[in-house]
Amino acid sequence: MIFGEFSTVNAEGAVLAHSLRLSDGSFAKGHKLDHGDVERLIAAGIDHVIAARIEPGDLMEDEAAEQLAQAVAPDHLTFSKATTGRVNIHSAVDGLFVANRAAVDRLNSVDPAITLACLADHVPVRSGDMVATFKIIPLAVSGLKVAAGADILRRMPVFEVKPFLPHAVSLVATELPSLKTGVMDKTARILSQRLQLAGSVLQREERVAHRAKAVADAIGQALEVPDQLPKLVIVFGASAVIDAGDVIPEAIRLAGGEVIQVGMPVDPGNLLVLGKVGDVHVVGAPGCARSPKENGFDWVLDRILAGEQPTPQDISGMGVGGLLMEIQSRPRPRDIAAKPAAQISVAVVLLAAGRASRMGEGGSHKLLAEFDGVPLVRRSALTAMAGGASAVIVVTGHRRDDIEPALRDLAVEQVFNPDYASGMASSLVAGVGTQGAQRADGVLVMLADMPGVTSDDLKTLIAAFREAKGQAIVRAVSGGKRGNPVILPRAVLNAVMRLEGDVGARHIIETSGLPVVDVDIGEAAHLDVDTPEAVIAAGGVLKG
Repeated sequence: MIFGEFSTVNAEGAVLAHSLRLSDGSFAKGHKLDHGDVERLIAAGIDHVIAARIEPGDLMEDEAAEQLAQAVAPDHLTFSKATTGRVNIHSAVDGLFVANRAAVDRLNSVDPAITLACLADHVPVRSGDMVATFKIIPLAVSGLKVAAGADILRRMPVFEVKPFLPHAVSLVATELPSLKTGVMDKTARILSQRLQLAGSVLQREERVAHRAKAVADAIGQALEVPDQLPKLVIVFGASAVIDAGDVIPEAIRLAGGEVIQVGMPVDPGNLLVLGKVGDVHVVGAPGCARSPKENGFDWVLDRILAGEQPTPQDISGMGVGGLLMEIQSRPRPRDIAAKPAAQISVAVVLLAAGRASRMGEGGSHKLLAEFDGVPLVRRSALTAMAGGASAVIVVTGHRRDDIEPALRDLAVEQVFNPDYASGMASSLVAGVGTQGAQRADGVLVMLADMPGVTSDDLKTLIAAFREAKGQAIVRAVSGGKRGNPVILPRAVLNAVMRLEGDVGARHIIETSGLPVVDVDIGEAAHLDVDTPEAVIAAGGVLKG
């Protein structure tokens, strides 16, 4: 390819490097000039153009990108149409993205004109997430160079997505007087949430004394439970593992298994134990895995659920990038630009789990107050259903037995949050962790105690989210002051799943690095009914 400035009279057959605007139209970048085009340019007084003259053996940028993409094994991947020399590659499944750094580097060394960028090695992805992109830098590139790159892609797995495989998971938890029962209950809930994202389920839990023999017996019982799915046993010890001869590694040996590794160079997560009994992995979880925040346990768990067999070398090689403590990770925007706006989906998570503490002890529940004869929680659910969402998830908690009957016969998914007393974060995690929310391009978080919000308001917010191609946070405001509801893109949902305590998503919104689109819906954005007086002032009638 010869690139440069050409006299217009000699530019026939050249490919424009930049777009040109004429009084009667325009030429786009990459347009190949024919005889008529040259005459139009001359008539317009343009005597020189910046262009490329394609030589024999060259490939145009889109064709080159297509040839590279076609050399990638298509398993569990989807490919965009080449445009401006780029092909984007997305995961077709929920799974683990695996990259061969040496192979990626080798491809990128073929020619600076040929580039491949991809996610980091061994990161979990959701179906639809962008995982890699080919980009041809110039307008054309040597066909021989493209062939060399394609050969690398065919001969070795440069990158792939390994789908998560559903597992039947057993939890063995050891007990000591110093460990509260509530901590163990929370551990099981958080483990269930982790497994749900990978399509697995916690099928059984057993609590035993913190002794090697008791743990070994529990592991053996877990292995004997018949199931069609591959098994996985996770052990949470009441006391941290400090030696290869400690309770959990010794229990794996007593159960007839082998200990693969004790300890890992990831912080938090140092005190992990990995073993196998037969072909079943047994993981001794570090104490930090009782929290939903990312830690070394997630790294090993993801590999196992994707069908990998982690080795001591795999775990020992996790040190670079393994310092996770106190690091704020910004979410990765997901490339859904190619999806038509109408196909960008939004699920509603309706929060109805709070204790309504400002209503007074033993008083009426604000969500059971009737507006136009309809309990507020039902009215809010109906509003969500009419707002154009792909799914509506209602999270219940406090006074569940009174709230859930008010939702009877509605086409909503009800999720009970047993940890509702810990604050809003647990309810957000419960709702966002559902399949309906995880499959959507965005989640509209709606408070059930805001009677002024209408279905038209939700439609307006969703329309703004679609206009932003699903890559912005959309927030309801009134007079410039932030309010609710808010739509969170799928790019930030992993961060939401790590929230704890009585906090919402405000910190995520402010630190995500994503654009924030404010939509004024009037006073409805601020009107919630937290007190009996507020319910009455808003036109409600107190009931149960």
